[in-house]
Amino acid sequence: MASKKKVAKKKTAAKKRSSASIRKGAATRNRHALTKQLKEDLKATKEAMRAANKAAREELKLAKAAAKAEIAVLKDQLNAVMKREQALQKVAEQKAKMMWKAGEQWEKKQMAKIQKAFKKAPKA
Repeated sequence: MASKKKVAKKKTAAKKRSSASIRKGAATRNRHALTKQLKEDLKATKEAMRAANKAAREELKLAKAAAKAEIAVLKDQLNAVMKREQALQKVAEQKAKMMWKAGEQWEKKQMAKIQKAFKKAPKA
């Protein structure tokens, strides 16, 4: 039996790419690479913005807590000052009352002296 001789395949000639198609392919690859880079940059920017936003929220929480603490301290100081002012006002009122009483007593004494002197004075 005679075996069939294998027929050699014709080599297909590689198509020569035109320079326009080469440039078009390079432009497409560049465009895809640029798109990929821009997407990565956008993703990184979004992550940075999220982190900055989170940090800003934390900072606001701390500032709010500090402000509340300061408000509490100022309220305490205000209450202390108001109590001190009321005490001083009370002391001033007591002092005024004492001065009023002392003035009345002095006036009575003077009136008594005048009346006594008037009684002792010779009548003409």
